[in-house]
Amino acid sequence: MISAVRRTGTVSLAVFAATGRACMLLMQMLYSIPSAIRRYGLLIEQLYRVGVLTLPIIIVAALFVGMVLALQGYNTLVDFGAESSLGLLVALSLTRELGPVLAGLLFAGRAGAALTAEIGLMKATEQLAGMEMMAVDPVWRILLPRFLAGVISVPLLAVLFTAVGIFGGYLLGVDVLGVDQGVFWSAMQQGVDFQQDVINGLLKSLVFGVLISLIAVFMGYDASPTPAGVSTATTLTVVLSSLVVLVMDFCLTSMMFQ
Repeated sequence: MISAVRRTGTVSLAVFAATGRACMLLMQMLYSIPSAIRRYGLLIEQLYRVGVLTLPIIIVAALFVGMVLALQGYNTLVDFGAESSLGLLVALSLTRELGPVLAGLLFAGRAGAALTAEIGLMKATEQLAGMEMMAVDPVWRILLPRFLAGVISVPLLAVLFTAVGIFGGYLLGVDVLGVDQGVFWSAMQQGVDFQQDVINGLLKSLVFGVLISLIAVFMGYDASPTPAGVSTATTLTVVLSSLVVLVMDFCLTSMMFQ
């Protein structure tokens, strides 16, 4: 019993300590934003690596998610004679929930893991220590551009995911299932509210981008400088980012649509 309590306390203290270090790192990066803006070339390079290179998986996943939504929604709505609401169902599902959440999860699995592994390898090979010896702060030179790139990329990827998903639902619903094209789009235009649905979805994706990017850069920066440490940090990045996205989605949804 005592050993179980001791282990619980040790794990809790480690979690609190890591959270504190992550918050301090976030404050350092926010303080260094003016320096990163002046050297915007580093940010553009990371936008290409974490944003543009994530586009293929986002587009393919969004297309099939939209098709699945249309197929499942049609099979349910047709029983009630409400297949005219298929466009509204697809649009609201993607705009409110699936667009931001799935874009965040895919970003964490592809770009977040890559960021952690890259920074962890820099630490393991003492590149970060070498920068500090040359009076170059690795926080603004390495971590901050990657953090800002993730924060900017996730909302844009979520918007693209939603748009491609709606297009996929349109292809299956109109061209395959025979839903009227005008009814599909008119129901969507009448039922989707810009502020309540679109803006709230963008806010969700922005929060997800901040959290995923912070977890990714912190795990790499805080990883043990060994191959096993880098591997563990990469795994933790994907797991923690996925859990944080799902938990924060529930919290934000309960506040936005209460």
